[in-house]
Amino acid sequence: QVQLVESGGGLVQAGGSLRLSCAVSGGTFSSYIMGWFRQAQGKEREFVAAIAWSGGSTNYADSVKGRFTISRDNTKNTAYLRMNSLKPEDTAVYYCAGRIGSHLYTLPREYGYWGQGTQVTISS
Repeated sequence: QVQLVESGGGLVQAGGSLRLSCAVSGGTFSSYIMGWFRQAQGKEREFVAAIAWSGGSTNYADSVKGRFTISRDNTKNTAYLRMNSLKPEDTAVYYCAGRIGSHLYTLPREYGYWGQGTQVTISS
């Protein structure tokens, strides 16, 4: 059974930084596309970033380009999301997701494995 566990969320001031981690167990992490999504209160879950199994390709939502960086360490079965220059509108529950494949999917329905989410709150 594949399990994803996020950590690293919290409360920070606007302009600050956070690094989220997603630890994966029970599967072949190095074969997964990994994605980060977020869901603000009252809104639909939206794509943030995705990374290929090798780490060689990444994709970002326009709203986070230049501020967020997705990465992975296949030796630790962990994906990361480094978030800089945080804004109040980045406030949401952040979820990591995984699937086998080569395409950097951006729709939640394309991912079969999900973590429980971690809250990120940015104060103004």
